[in-house]
Amino acid sequence: MAILLERLVATHCPLGEGSIWDSKAQLLYWLDILGHKIFRYDPSTNTNHTYNVDTVPATIVVRKAGGLVIGIPGGIAALTLDEPSHSGSFTELAMPEREIKTNRMNDGKCDPSGRLWVGSISTPRGLANLWRFDADHSPHQMLTGISTSNGLVWSADRKTMYYIDTPTGRVDALDYDDSTGNISNRRTAVTVAPGLGHPDGMTIDAEGMLWVAMWDGAAVLRYNPLTGQQLARIDLPGVRNVTSCAFGGKNLDQLYITTAAGTKDPTAHPEAGNLFLATNLPTVGLEAPEYAG
Repeated sequence: MAILLERLVATHCPLGEGSIWDSKAQLLYWLDILGHKIFRYDPSTNTNHTYNVDTVPATIVVRKAGGLVIGIPGGIAALTLDEPSHSGSFTELAMPEREIKTNRMNDGKCDPSGRLWVGSISTPRGLANLWRFDADHSPHQMLTGISTSNGLVWSADRKTMYYIDTPTGRVDALDYDDSTGNISNRRTAVTVAPGLGHPDGMTIDAEGMLWVAMWDGAAVLRYNPLTGQQLARIDLPGVRNVTSCAFGGKNLDQLYITTAAGTKDPTAHPEAGNLFLATNLPTVGLEAPEYAG
């Protein structure tokens, strides 16, 4: 069964990122970090709505009580989208890295119990962190010594968390306690072979396999985290940097993929920065948990 790929939206984002599927509303949210934009794609009308925000949006999740939460430099914030002005306003919720000028927030996801996990990126390397924000917005520093915090997913049995710090070139597994949100026993699940790119955003399917967006790899790769074996590959012609992926659709049988165009001459990668959709997949995904806070 051949996987099919189509370009949905030609945005040519400098840094398209953060794809997340809202199963209740049947909408895709994603963003452009460098362009300071939030996107909401409606597949029922094939319409991509754009909202400008006066910050650097790092990740976006749906809030269980309604609304959205984004990662911003220093922490997380509640987001309100205004249709008439095509803009977004935000209210800070927790800012544990407000004073750390070497860092900014990056990728994030919610765990099965609705805690929000967001990691930072640092210059120089090794100064970033992975944070857990509980329902009361309290921040908890879960990992330190990170360089570029990226993909986060949890297994369906709520026992394992998978995590990417991009420069390591691997996907790590950690024991996860759903009752407390604690993690332990960090180990390597997948080592990306040389020449395939650098692991960026990630999602998980109903079979427990990982789908990893490859920065500088022009592809999304499917891995078995129990063996480290690569199982499938989705090539994205005309793209170099693939940044995130999320299962969506009524049956979670489609894969939305974001990419980055960068700020250099785009002629070598004419499809870079666009939003793509992969169909005819060998499996379906898991529903993305919402933030309980």
